[in-house]
Amino acid sequence: MMEQRNFKSIGRPISLLGFGLMRLPLLSADAKDIDGDAVNRMVDRAVEAGVNYFDTAWVYHEGRSETFAGEALSRHPREKYCLATKMPSWVLESAGDVERIFNEQLKKCRVEYFDFYLMHNLGAERYDLALKYNVYEFLRKKKEEGQIRHLGFSMHDAPEQLLRLVNAHEWDFAQIQLNYLDWETLKAKEMYDILSGRGIPIVIMEPVRGGVLASLTPSAEDILKDADAKASLASWAIRYAASLPGVMTVLSGMSNYEQLEDNIKTMSNFRPLSDDERSVLEKAAIAYRASGAIPCTSCRYCMDCPSGVDIPRVFAVYNHYRVLMTGRPNFAEMVFGTNYQALTDGERAHNCVSCGQCVEHCPQGIDIPGHLREITELAAGM
Repeated sequence: MMEQRNFKSIGRPISLLGFGLMRLPLLSADAKDIDGDAVNRMVDRAVEAGVNYFDTAWVYHEGRSETFAGEALSRHPREKYCLATKMPSWVLESAGDVERIFNEQLKKCRVEYFDFYLMHNLGAERYDLALKYNVYEFLRKKKEEGQIRHLGFSMHDAPEQLLRLVNAHEWDFAQIQLNYLDWETLKAKEMYDILSGRGIPIVIMEPVRGGVLASLTPSAEDILKDADAKASLASWAIRYAASLPGVMTVLSGMSNYEQLEDNIKTMSNFRPLSDDERSVLEKAAIAYRASGAIPCTSCRYCMDCPSGVDIPRVFAVYNHYRVLMTGRPNFAEMVFGTNYQALTDGERAHNCVSCGQCVEHCPQGIDIPGHLREITELAAGM
């Protein structure tokens, strides 16, 4: 049976596994080319298994995620699912855009109300834009009118910004990035403590860090496999986030049916992590960090690059190389060369002109131009 969490302020049980509609199955490399049949099949299976929290956003899949969410979920009774979407302050050009986007989202998602609605990725600059256009006030009104049941926000910023947000407004829930790699390094623990200390239900995003924690270095993987040979690497990460008190749901951006089934298995008859298992994860995290991989989650907020570089794919190729380098250096170089050549010339790292636009949008604060220069040098030397 799917694990559920109950919060008095929410008023209904929420499945501990949330379906993130950010990395849907594709028919090609184009993020807009979503495989609708596969999405329907996965959503049907999720609902059947007891998943009732589905998370989308205006910008996911270059504007297509909400449409596919509406098509897939509208085939089920409305009481069977909770739908969450978000208002992106960075695309607003006027106060009128807030209402226009909200109304379009209702149509795209084929609903009359949103169970959960978030102000999207409220870093300091984007929050200032939201203040400029009175986004919070508009959404509070929509909540009073019944078109929003629960109002919250998501963020990828520092604890100081989180404090600014929770002190400024009344929130029903909040969504933060949290996983066993980021617990200390990106101060996820501090942000978790802020929210849990105030009794604000927490939605966890990036529990598997964009798939990174499902594909570890050989040394890190060996540590987890020695502890439990049958458990998937992703299940360790999912359980880590789900074991924390105060967590309402853990989002997983599932790209195929196998990932869905693995997550359903993990969250059904849920078993929280033991202290010994937490120690195992700490050792695995230390081993993984030693690889020098770039902490990219493939969220694609950095795209589109004005120079044409496919930043997430370039980083994915490089990270695969770094993982292989820890055990098979000659093979790693061969694989890197093959995978890098599979990118078109226009998509490769050497096209970067260090304009900095990507850095402004990166939730992880990655020095993207610096890493692209390193990868350019690596490719040139092979």
